[in-house]
Amino acid sequence: MAESASHTISLGLSKRLGDLMVETGVLTYSQLKEALGIQQKEGTRLGAILVEKGFISEVGLLEFLSRQCGIDYVRLAEVGEIPEDIFKRVPEALARQHVLIPVGKKKNKLVVAVADPLNVLVLDDLKLMLGIEIEAVLAAESEILSAIEKYYGAKASQRALEDILQQTDADASSVEHQAHADVQAEIDETNVISMQRSAEDAPIVQMVNLIVAGAVKAKASDIHLEPFAKEVKVRYRIDGVLHEQPAPPKRFFNALVSRIKIMASLDIAERRVPQDGRIKLKVEGRDLVMRVSVLPCTPGEKIVMRILDSSGLKVRLSDLGFEPEAKSIFEKCMRAPYGINLITGPTGSGKSTTLYSALSQLNQPDVNIVTVEDPVEYQLPGINQVQMNSEIGLTFAAALRSFLRQDPNIIMVGEIRDLETISIAINAALTGHLVFSTLHTNDAAGSITRMGMMGVEPFLISSSVLMVVAQRLVRGICKDCRETYEVDAEWLLKLGVPKTHIQVVNGKVTLARGRGCDECAKTGYRGRIGLYEVLEINDAIRELILEKATAGKIKEVARKNGMITLRECAIRKLLGGVTTIEEMGRVTASDME
Repeated sequence: MAESASHTISLGLSKRLGDLMVETGVLTYSQLKEALGIQQKEGTRLGAILVEKGFISEVGLLEFLSRQCGIDYVRLAEVGEIPEDIFKRVPEALARQHVLIPVGKKKNKLVVAVADPLNVLVLDDLKLMLGIEIEAVLAAESEILSAIEKYYGAKASQRALEDILQQTDADASSVEHQAHADVQAEIDETNVISMQRSAEDAPIVQMVNLIVAGAVKAKASDIHLEPFAKEVKVRYRIDGVLHEQPAPPKRFFNALVSRIKIMASLDIAERRVPQDGRIKLKVEGRDLVMRVSVLPCTPGEKIVMRILDSSGLKVRLSDLGFEPEAKSIFEKCMRAPYGINLITGPTGSGKSTTLYSALSQLNQPDVNIVTVEDPVEYQLPGINQVQMNSEIGLTFAAALRSFLRQDPNIIMVGEIRDLETISIAINAALTGHLVFSTLHTNDAAGSITRMGMMGVEPFLISSSVLMVVAQRLVRGICKDCRETYEVDAEWLLKLGVPKTHIQVVNGKVTLARGRGCDECAKTGYRGRIGLYEVLEINDAIRELILEKATAGKIKEVARKNGMITLRECAIRKLLGGVTTIEEMGRVTASDME
């Protein structure tokens, strides 16, 4: 999803500095008043609010602070490579705590990039600790944090893996013990003691910790550990795409698998059937849950760990990627007193984030919210969540029947899979409950015909469904290596971009792309943003539903009424410089006409 602007400006701007921005004409009084109101309500930093609302650009704000504080503003991407003997002068813990990083030397001074130029005490401490004069320069917090990960995190992880391997190779008995454990595990799958012993070796524990910490720092959604005939692959899924990482030798793999199974409370002796578990852990002060899936393959057991970070779920709707028209309809329907709101899209399209963001905004002390999910991936305070378990008869339908006796205001059903579930959901909607759920269809209009194929009567669909949202995720262009370029207008028109949407200068249209840099792993992309097709069930659509119209006809009428399709949403993101032609084609190729 789109990255929140709340981390962009470290400096907690005071009201005095806000007044100064009004006096110098950087802001209007009404803009400052609105931003201060949001700050008082949400507790967000004033600088972040000003940037997020578009009252001032991030660069404009930093340049203002630079002038007021009398220090230079720099972009770290333009500073170049920071020598190891420079950044190593400041401990990593101190750099992370105060959001700063040394970037070079100037005569007898150490130049340090800081996100908060008013924190003079830490600069004085650095001067005393290092015995050298400090010259501060101002940089964006996001750039400093990226630099810290690049120079401390990534290099430290690589060195740590090498150190672990050297330590283990130097200890011949450890190698022999590991090899014996591997062979023993292959010969005797019931020898649990041998497996546990090898899994608890210090190097194995360190390797697992290193792999998990690296994934969290890289903001990966999944970790893949894959065994092959002569090697092991470790891959992180970042922004929906897999990236290969440094991997340990094959001889350690069985012990790594056993270690992860122990952490997930799985049976380490069972290697014949798939297993699923969960790991709770704390990384960099954040409480995380990892969903672990173990799949027996020919060379060994493949492990995929899904990182579930609940902090990414309470995203404001304005940050998800909704176009203004679609956002207005979504907010109206999600706050309706009763009815059904459906979210559709393939696995990994961000449906859970959209649902949880909506529920988080609706979660108030006077509202009773209950959910049934398979599985409950995130636990939300103040919301009653039920884990589906079909083996004991606790299906979506059975849970829904019980919910209606629990006096709920809002019900969320993880997925509608059959006629029984959708029938009870419709009954709940018609008796005064607001229902959220998901369906697996390619577009919004297709959900209407899908419900009809499941056996739901058209009059029940038309009277209960409020809206259907289809969504996808596209990768956003990396802000650190973003560049503009020109393409022929005629070429864009052939791709289906409407002539009315483009600004043509000398037959050319300006677009954006990422060159590829260290911050985005040379991909040119960082972060993802949603594409939303919001179909409101108005009177015109209700008539079509009662007539059992096709999905194509429903979509045609909805577009005439102002619905923005997934393809049109992607075109807006493309022309707005948010994503690229390649991403638009990859994600919305099926939506082309």
